[in-house]
Amino acid sequence: MATHVVMPQMGESIAEGTIVRWMKKVGELVDRDEPLFEISTDKVDAEIPSPAAGVLAEIRVKEGETVPVNAVVAVIGEEGDAAVGGPQSSVGSRQSVVSNQQSQSTINNQQSAIHEHPDRRHLSSPVVRRIAQEHHVDFSQIHGTGAGGRVTKRDILRYVGSTPTATAKRGEGVPAEPVRGAGAPGVENVVVKMSVMRKKIAEHMIESRRTSAHVHSVFEVDFSRVAAIRESKKADYERAGAKLTFLSFIVKAVVDALGAMPALNASIDGEHVIYHKEANVGIAVALEWGLIVPVVRHAGGKSLLDLSREVADLASRARAKQLKPEEVAGGTFTITNQGVSGALFGLPIINQPQVAILGVGSIDRRPVVVGDAIVIRPMAYLTLGFDHRLIDGAVADEFLSRVKAALENWDPADA
Repeated sequence: MATHVVMPQMGESIAEGTIVRWMKKVGELVDRDEPLFEISTDKVDAEIPSPAAGVLAEIRVKEGETVPVNAVVAVIGEEGDAAVGGPQSSVGSRQSVVSNQQSQSTINNQQSAIHEHPDRRHLSSPVVRRIAQEHHVDFSQIHGTGAGGRVTKRDILRYVGSTPTATAKRGEGVPAEPVRGAGAPGVENVVVKMSVMRKKIAEHMIESRRTSAHVHSVFEVDFSRVAAIRESKKADYERAGAKLTFLSFIVKAVVDALGAMPALNASIDGEHVIYHKEANVGIAVALEWGLIVPVVRHAGGKSLLDLSREVADLASRARAKQLKPEEVAGGTFTITNQGVSGALFGLPIINQPQVAILGVGSIDRRPVVVGDAIVIRPMAYLTLGFDHRLIDGAVADEFLSRVKAALENWDPADA
């Protein structure tokens, strides 16, 4: 029995996806749940596992093509079935189709070249690979500065900007002629086409600005108590297989505040307000090629230990492109940790159709007044972006006050 492989829906608002690359060629064996192809959407770049074991009998959608959710992109046949004719990925055809006119020595030379310069796509993101393809860049010529030799976006742009032969094909988002603009005189700009994820993020952010009446409120929080508890408990958490971070405490404080103030755990649908029974908290994770928001579902019933484990697991699998569709869907409130890159605070845009988002600034030691004394404390700014169509300033400030009070007066018994 043949099994149809379809474009998955990676989130409830996702309508389409783009095939970034095929990991198998037509005719190759594939195991159930083995990564089969990679997709890019506005919410996630992900490796999609095969729904069945067998032989990749047909590839219906080429790399770079965008198709609707649930469209059939490939067919898995039973082992021993003949491959069905159809479009194959460029990777498959490059290594499997050899002209009858080629001599054996030519084939041997090609195989030798492949051995000496192996395909390094697994050491780069889809955005980097797309830039390389558009500029005809050979990855073997680039020294990757990322973890494990990973070629980063900065690496590829630096290489493209310094190599005259790295030219782009006309009509693919990069002009055939160098672009001179606002840079220094005589400096050639590098122009690249936006990735699918980047374009969709841009569309959603603009739409959110048009939809919600954005207002922001900022509170300063003393993390002294949390820091002391974290220091005393982190070894216990590590033995339990979890990493106790400041974000863990913040997520727990937010979840408890959402339980007390349902207006922040809501969404607007036309003229109706939907108050969600469950607190499904999205945690924004910055990736080299974009931003993704995996969701901690049913967060209200979870302990600090449970939340620590789940947040770390989701972030790790987001970076490894191992998230499932349901893990980026259904969020009712979002937390974005801008402080991880050193920002004191930001003014985050609401993740539609939610009505609020919390921005976390960097936790820094600085002088503060306590009573009549000036002391050094670990301090941070928390910014709440809220939709004024539903939430008034007083309600937003009460929510932030609850989060602040929980963090500054944390009971060690709750850690």
